[in-house]
Amino acid sequence: MPMRSKSELFAGAVLMAFGGFVIHQASALPYTSESGPGPGFFPLWIGIGIALCSCFMLYAYSFRTDTNTEPRAKTSTAEITRALVAWLAFVLAIAVLPLFGFAVSLGLLTMLLILGLDRRSPWTAAGVALGLAFGFHLVFPVALSVSLPAGPWGF
Repeated sequence: MPMRSKSELFAGAVLMAFGGFVIHQASALPYTSESGPGPGFFPLWIGIGIALCSCFMLYAYSFRTDTNTEPRAKTSTAEITRALVAWLAFVLAIAVLPLFGFAVSLGLLTMLLILGLDRRSPWTAAGVALGLAFGFHLVFPVALSVSLPAGPWGF
């Protein structure tokens, strides 16, 4: 008897609903503006892309058969912990963004991910965090003239 994961079916259904929600919300925004694409242009097409990809997931799920009858390995506690640490680092970075600004938030996120997940030295984590924050500063505010949220220190 073929074994198929119900989680794939559930993920496809949730993504389909999310894509429909994005399309519905984006359709309330103007599609075009005087100077080109409007605020609803990209969200609408992203929602359509999500919905199409979820349709493909559901279609592929309906025709897939697994010939492998071996039980699947359970996810270890360490893997789950690593995933939760990553999500918590992102949540923390978003929470401190208004307080510290983009550069410091990005630096903290980078350091937490490198120290907590990759288990590299603090010097490596600090160097990568500084380089990444500086690189973002060079690309967005300097090269593209796009302002990023600034903290109390002006960066």
